[in-house]
Amino acid sequence: MGTIVDPKIGVALGGGAARGLTHIPFIEAMDELGLEPHNIAGTSIGALLGAGWAAGLSGSQIREYAYEYLGDLRTIIARVWTTRMRSFASQFRIGLSVQLDAIEVISSFVPDDMPKTFEELRHPLSIISTDFKTWHQVVFHTGQVIPAIAASIAIPSIFKPVEIEGRTLLDGSVVNPLPLDVACRGADILVGVDVTGDASDFQTEGPPSVTNAWMGSAQIMIHGLVSHSLAAYPPHIYVRPHVTPFGAMEFWRVREIVKSGDKDKERFKRQLSVAIENFIVSQQKSL
Repeated sequence: MGTIVDPKIGVALGGGAARGLTHIPFIEAMDELGLEPHNIAGTSIGALLGAGWAAGLSGSQIREYAYEYLGDLRTIIARVWTTRMRSFASQFRIGLSVQLDAIEVISSFVPDDMPKTFEELRHPLSIISTDFKTWHQVVFHTGQVIPAIAASIAIPSIFKPVEIEGRTLLDGSVVNPLPLDVACRGADILVGVDVTGDASDFQTEGPPSVTNAWMGSAQIMIHGLVSHSLAAYPPHIYVRPHVTPFGAMEFWRVREIVKSGDKDKERFKRQLSVAIENFIVSQQKSL
């Protein structure tokens, strides 16, 4: 006679810069339901938050950490400026650049006791990046964690590309902003948290500025990639919180951004509970 087992839950945490802080309430929701992820796949900000979760931090701990480290613009500037000073000598060796070093920035914001390797993490984690030379997706799930996160968040023009094992790597959102294809591996229930927003989140009165036009165009392309991913790997639960009116780099508005995700938290918990019940019922019927 067979036995009833709990479902394995795969979670895809998408990219969305500062708006990706809305992932936090959904991590909390799984904690509150007593659920642990079987597999976490993260792109860009989703890789950073997913790494904290995979390391064993609870959603509420991630929230408090984000409030402490990102809740004040002066604190953020001070940390980023410190990384600029650390890399000042290297700037002269390779030529002056206004781009940030992603590895140094990530190192300055993650907890000091963050596991160094994927193998030390509590939960399986996959991190998505883009190989600039081959135009292909790169998935990290072994080796050093911080360089992999850095490669995943390396937004072109803001961060320098990250070099790992001879590959030139950029932001994972360029090829896979919502990594459902990776999160679904071995999972019984697939969850996708899409923080890219929709068209209504980016409307402004009058002609867009140069920056808004550039960001808006990128979002249109990212939205197309997400649509293809949803069609190819339809999740059991799909969440797309509204990210109006937050700018992509407005990390100092962390409390407002996270609070906006709180609005969908209870609905998400109900959807996930139903999916688990359906999974268990399907097992009972097959016994």
